[in-house]
Amino acid sequence: MTLDITVAPAAPGTRATACLVLAVPEGSFPGSLAAVDTASAGAVLRLYAAKDFSGKKDEVAVVYPPGPAARIVLVGLGKGSAVTRTELRRAAAIGAKRARSLGAGVAEFHLAVEGRGTVSARIAGQVLAEGLGQGAWQFTEMKRPPEDPKAPLTGVVILASTDTAEMAAGAAVGAAVAEGQALTRRIQMLPGNVCTPTFLAEQARELAARHKLKVTILDRAAIVKEGMGALLAVAQGSAEEPRFIVLEYDGAPGKPVVLVGKGVTFDTGGISIKPAANMEDMKFDMSGAAAVLGAFEALGRIRPKVRVIGLIPSAENMPSGTAVKPGDVITSHLGKTVEVVNTDAEGRLLLADALSYARRYEPAVVLDAATLTGAIVIALGHTALGIMGNDDAVVEEVRQAGERAGERGWPLPMWDEYRELNKSDIADVRNTGGRPAGSITAGWFLREFAESFPWAHLDIAGTAYTDREDPTTAKGPTGMGVRLFTEFVLGRARA
Repeated sequence: MTLDITVAPAAPGTRATACLVLAVPEGSFPGSLAAVDTASAGAVLRLYAAKDFSGKKDEVAVVYPPGPAARIVLVGLGKGSAVTRTELRRAAAIGAKRARSLGAGVAEFHLAVEGRGTVSARIAGQVLAEGLGQGAWQFTEMKRPPEDPKAPLTGVVILASTDTAEMAAGAAVGAAVAEGQALTRRIQMLPGNVCTPTFLAEQARELAARHKLKVTILDRAAIVKEGMGALLAVAQGSAEEPRFIVLEYDGAPGKPVVLVGKGVTFDTGGISIKPAANMEDMKFDMSGAAAVLGAFEALGRIRPKVRVIGLIPSAENMPSGTAVKPGDVITSHLGKTVEVVNTDAEGRLLLADALSYARRYEPAVVLDAATLTGAIVIALGHTALGIMGNDDAVVEEVRQAGERAGERGWPLPMWDEYRELNKSDIADVRNTGGRPAGSITAGWFLREFAESFPWAHLDIAGTAYTDREDPTTAKGPTGMGVRLFTEFVLGRARA
């Protein structure tokens, strides 16, 4: 569901609303909110006086005062001197999530001026809109409606009595990113019997029509003609047809940024089958592909002056009498042969053909995102994504984009010694180097196919979805990669 995010040149406490969310820094009651307290007959100040709320990070309090606001939700930002765009985004997400749980329908949001820190009005508007979209999101379309449903959160008005134009300009960008992330999370959430490679292709067609983008879909026959032997090897065990999806956004002439997303719509592991426990989560193995679609949704709305290509290789990885087997040797699109040691290391095979295909665009840079290795969870947990690449400047550019986007990543070393682990006795390379340094050897496998352009790989296996509820996010898909991809592209557009 679309969240309508607007900015109004109004002070809080002056308008009738079902829910007024106030983001405030830690400490005493902010003087800028005196009018809100007056309108609520002192209810907010009494909350502070009783020491029931002090504005600590993630702290939330709800009051039901007299006055124009039926509810006032206070969200703590933490110490005002330490507030960054990340804290603002987080507070907005917490506030929107609480407003949604209260059934507010439409809410108003205000950031106390004491809590903005050194963040500019434009950036504040962007990150607040991103956070509001994150917190408001929910997935209910496959459930029967409850007997007494609460109204979903369909709109938020950001109240900005100063710097309104700058805040609105930033919020327009943030709202576009929020829509992209919502699209990604919905696609991630759909089960494997709905979200197939064909379904992903149809989503790309609809997105392209919506934003007047160019789209090309390669079916199995076209993939065979193109010589994508690695993609075909993964797909050959499934009754579902593979697809190779190309999206093109021509915002400016010049060499493009190419975004690649792994699109394994369900991953059983193939012949090297996974354990049954939690296999249902393998519907999330197309999260990289969903992130590319979400990024193009955002770019289609923002229309930055840069050229961007999206590549999505998509297949289902299933065990059957026709499936690729451990020990098989396949020929990739680049012409390199691959010994398939483990059929559960399949995502890198799809990406290998996509990286090879990207050469035709003579790209300025290529970024890929994939739920590639469980090893990244061991290395970085569920807090950061792993970054690898063949160009240190690009890796740092990606890391900084992730910091701005609130999708933090950490570089892993790509020393030549790790490449040795992927050597094969029978083919040019094998598709896994074993358990030691599993994320790095997977990155090195991809690097074998990124020969002629700057490239960075984002391993999002630990961050693409969550098995627990937290203050900002519902259990399930996170939409990881959309904000980072978009921030990276916008950075290139500004350069």
